[in-house]
Amino acid sequence: MAKCIFCKMVDGEIQPEVVYEDEDILAIRDANPQSPTHVLLIPKEHIATTNDLDDRNVDIVGRLYLAAKQVAADEGIAERGYRMVMNCNPEAGQSVYHIHLHLLGGRPMNWPPG
Repeated sequence: MAKCIFCKMVDGEIQPEVVYEDEDILAIRDANPQSPTHVLLIPKEHIATTNDLDDRNVDIVGRLYLAAKQVAADEGIAERGYRMVMNCNPEAGQSVYHIHLHLLGGRPMNWPPG
């Protein structure tokens, strides 16, 4: 099976604009931003969709959200507010089948989102 684009980024085969990285998470600027701040937080372990999560993944999902909190502070949007979104499968808009958390901010967000 061919590596997904996020696995290639994690492995250094593709060089994205990195805004945060630790041993478990890579955070990059979205190539097609939907807000002034649009960062993707990607676990370094390949997990295709949220439907594939199980009890072994509890820690990494929590770490994604803690990393997003840190990136929001670093980007200067934490106090004004930000949105975090994780899509699952086609009808939700998932286009890369490697879970990732979208961090969006820098402008007012509407509800419902779309």
